[in-house]
Amino acid sequence: MLNLEQLAELLETNRSAASARVREFSIGGKKFPFNRRPATMGVINLSADSWYRESVCLTAEAAVERGNILAAQGADLVDVGAESTLAQAARVNDRLQQSKLIPVIKGLRAKRILVSVETYSFPVARAALEAGANVLNLTCNSGSPELFKMAAMHDAAVIICHVQGKNVREARDFDFSEDPMEMMREYFSRRIDRAMTCGIERIFIDPGLGFYYRNLQDGAVRVRHQMKVFLNSFRLRTLGFPVCHALPHAFELFREEVRCAEPFFAVLAALGKTDLFRTHEVPRVRAVIETLRSFP
Repeated sequence: MLNLEQLAELLETNRSAASARVREFSIGGKKFPFNRRPATMGVINLSADSWYRESVCLTAEAAVERGNILAAQGADLVDVGAESTLAQAARVNDRLQQSKLIPVIKGLRAKRILVSVETYSFPVARAALEAGANVLNLTCNSGSPELFKMAAMHDAAVIICHVQGKNVREARDFDFSEDPMEMMREYFSRRIDRAMTCGIERIFIDPGLGFYYRNLQDGAVRVRHQMKVFLNSFRLRTLGFPVCHALPHAFELFREEVRCAEPFFAVLAALGKTDLFRTHEVPRVRAVIETLRSFP
């Protein structure tokens, strides 16, 4: 059971990291004051394989309508993906992904909604940027200079995800041999340096808690790992850039109340000083964040 004594020990052990401040910046003309207020990112899934049914949109019109709803609910930007990250999901070739993404990106940007595109494909990333995407959510491990240079050329922000494997669809078993936060810190430090060398100034770092790892299929093991990373996320903020978290689901524990899982994990993510919450449940998560912020 998580308790106050454990939280107190975590803070005492890492007290200097708790006061770390991160870079603040604008995306598409919108200022993000991360050190004062976290941001939320809604989700639009263009793949029928995505299991979170509320976020699935199978036409561009439906996707743009959902984007409007998410923005009205308070999402600061929306993340759009054309291929599910589930292990059993079908692979979607680059051309089909582009045909799904481009009209949605253009439709959302026409309504001044900030757009992030989740991808590990260079051609898909390029097409997304050319269509007007503001952020690349990079679910790959390449740290490709060409990819970063292309994002810089289009004045885009990037989300650098921690992935153990070539990309999110080819993740290997998660390595528990050392403190995951130190392992992630080293990973992000190298990729931040590479991105900045290529001209990227607006960077998020994402520990990748929503990705499929075979050795994390036991619900209890996975949730313990997720809780630990959420609460320790403030240690990554010492790298100087905002931390993004995709809120997970813990279906085995929440079952028919699975839509309550993301708001629960949002509490832990907020305690860990998360700067950007990626969520399918924007109004619920925003209510959690605002409630926590109301505490003196």
